[in-house]
Amino acid sequence: MIHVERLRHVATRAVALAVAVGLVVAGVSACGSSSESSGNGGGGGGGDITVGLITKTDTNPFFVKMKAGAQKAATKARVKLMTAAGKYDGDNASQVTAINNMIAAGAKGILLVPSDTKAIVPTVEKARKQGVKVITLDTPLEPQTAADALFATNNFTAGKLIGQYAKAAMKGKKPTIAMMDLNPGITVGDLRHNGFLSGLGIPKNSPDIVCSQYTQGDQAKGQAAMENCLQKDPNINLVYSINEPSGLGAYNALQKAGKANGVLLVSVDGGCTGVKGVKDGKIAATSQQYPLKMASEGVQAIVDSVRNSAKVSGYHDTGVNLITAKPMAGVPSKDVQFGIANCWG
Repeated sequence: MIHVERLRHVATRAVALAVAVGLVVAGVSACGSSSESSGNGGGGGGGDITVGLITKTDTNPFFVKMKAGAQKAATKARVKLMTAAGKYDGDNASQVTAINNMIAAGAKGILLVPSDTKAIVPTVEKARKQGVKVITLDTPLEPQTAADALFATNNFTAGKLIGQYAKAAMKGKKPTIAMMDLNPGITVGDLRHNGFLSGLGIPKNSPDIVCSQYTQGDQAKGQAAMENCLQKDPNINLVYSINEPSGLGAYNALQKAGKANGVLLVSVDGGCTGVKGVKDGKIAATSQQYPLKMASEGVQAIVDSVRNSAKVSGYHDTGVNLITAKPMAGVPSKDVQFGIANCWG
């Protein structure tokens, strides 16, 4: 026969142990949440929110700045940011894996800079069917409507601005053009390429284009591409570059060949290194875009959609400005000081 007092003693110890375990578990949970991963409890979506960011690479300064913008916005909104990137520009497989990992981790939304604008679409559709908001940054999908929204520069306008500048700067001189392009079939590259030709006022199949090379936006590949173009035609006097790393690579090849002073080189991106290239006279003009703004606005859009049931859709233009040290009449531009102050803001 068991004594009543002994039963009471055992029960009391059990309750105390349960309370202690509960406190320990609560403490572990609290330690696992930083201020970045805690929702503010506002609106209709309390609790933790995870937002994903997937860029083309994690080494290109453009995407480094984008990541910084996303992290700053996530910290301000008190949400958790997961990040991933391809191993190289065009690495679709790594981006597919990253989306799947973020879905599994419970991300409410994903910001994506697609490496392959067509191949990634089925994975994006899978995420959206599971209730995950997908916003593309910088580069639209094909079709653009495959994502919930797009926050980006108008890349056609960016290309058109440097085309208009080149046309004015050539002052009627017949152009002999080398094109330092991105990769085949990537929308951002196509839009900038076509915008440049539109601004310059020549068709896609113009005989003025004596050389077109794919550079993947890489400086070393840009230099090799320019060397190939100079072998095809040493009289090149105008170079279009998809971005400033490829443009600076092209400049190195021109300088090595003793032709840097006689060639007009224009580009797109407006990164701090690129604007310095404008200041140093290596690049005549560049169209500056704002990746930090793309990322921060994208994070906020996802947070608003979760906490406040706000709708996010369509295209959101994050702006572009032509940066040059030598302005041309009739072509709107900003000076180098503005470019330095706002490089990738």
